[in-house]
Amino acid sequence: MMAGLIVLKPGVDWTATGGLFDWTLEFLISRLSDRQTASHLQEIVDNNLGSLWIDDLPAATQREIVSHWRSGLVTAGEQQLPETEHKVDVIRHLQELVDATYSAGFPETHDRG
Repeated sequence: MMAGLIVLKPGVDWTATGGLFDWTLEFLISRLSDRQTASHLQEIVDNNLGSLWIDDLPAATQREIVSHWRSGLVTAGEQQLPETEHKVDVIRHLQELVDATYSAGFPETHDRG
């Protein structure tokens, strides 16, 4: 199975199994107001491209992605991902992506809209 790579900025990235990578993008696809980026993410999933470079995206979209991940990614994972013996590790891994958004220097997001 291919791994997926999300680069938040050069030197700050996150890798996951292909399945978790796809799920993490699909989490965004349904939520993004920037539909052009949403369809770009869908293309990455559909074609198993396996990487997303956040800093290639418009600044407003970057902030929106980070905001969605910070406010909902871990909770969505707890609710939606299958109950397996690996689930606790998978959730911790999603938390590492959220933590990486802070390491990458994305500003605090206060909008919960």
